[in-house]
Amino acid sequence: MRTDRIFSRLEQEPHRPCGPFPRMSRVRLGLFSVTVALYLAIVVAVLGTTWLVQLDWQVMLFRPYKQWPAVHGFLDAFVVLGQRGPTAVLVAAWLGWRSWRQRTLRPLLALGFALLTLNASVGAVKIGLGRLGPHYATEIGSAELWSGGDIFPSGHTANAVVTWGILAYLATTPRARRWLSVIGAVFALGVGATTVYLGTHWVSDVLLGWAAGLLILLGLPWGEPAIARVEAFLLALRDRFMTVGAPVSSGSPSPAGQPVSTRKLVGSRVPAQEPGNGARTALPRTADEAHAPASRY
Repeated sequence: MRTDRIFSRLEQEPHRPCGPFPRMSRVRLGLFSVTVALYLAIVVAVLGTTWLVQLDWQVMLFRPYKQWPAVHGFLDAFVVLGQRGPTAVLVAAWLGWRSWRQRTLRPLLALGFALLTLNASVGAVKIGLGRLGPHYATEIGSAELWSGGDIFPSGHTANAVVTWGILAYLATTPRARRWLSVIGAVFALGVGATTVYLGTHWVSDVLLGWAAGLLILLGLPWGEPAIARVEAFLLALRDRFMTVGAPVSSGSPSPAGQPVSTRKLVGSRVPAQEPGNGARTALPRTADEAHAPASRY
């Protein structure tokens, strides 16, 4: 299937800030299912100390950072694009501007929901498996599991997938979504490969990190109803605070800044013409003056 057809089907997903949320398309559901299967396969391969663990050791002992030292400085800076703090601040600043322009909290809430889900899921697997990284490995050929580590899956890689990929998810035009998808993929792939080059992650760590981040992006439409409810709650809370303490006016203020009395006026200074002689007299101003004898002058 051509890439443009895949994008056209994914564009049917709920990327709008309001309105009903349709079901996930069959393409997205298929990609989600394949990614889940890949995620489980990687975990099983590491648990069973299969050929994937042997590949981890081969790459680690090859020491890429020693084979190509000329690019070490650049890649050491490039890997920051996968760190949680700097990338979250950078992307949140852009999405905050988007939220202000579009008068909606959805971009920021979607980012927060994605990062919260990512940290919870990745953190649980890290702590549960307790794998040591290449620099702390103790036995060649071992999977280094349940040793108090927190390296599997790669948080750098998964974070790069989510933080840069969500820009494409929130894009408002098909063209912008395609370009941002390419940019996000380059950053995610580059950050993952860089961690292997620097020796901070095994190859299997990076593979599982890519799968973990992709699962969050593909499953985001399921979180859209919750995001919409939180947005409605926050906007209602904002409106409530804005109205608390606001002065309530009982009438229109007078030019001098004083409220106009609610006493009904019988007349005003508007001139009226008596029939016959054409002389003008002033209408009585109040009810009391209406019963007073009229002056001859």
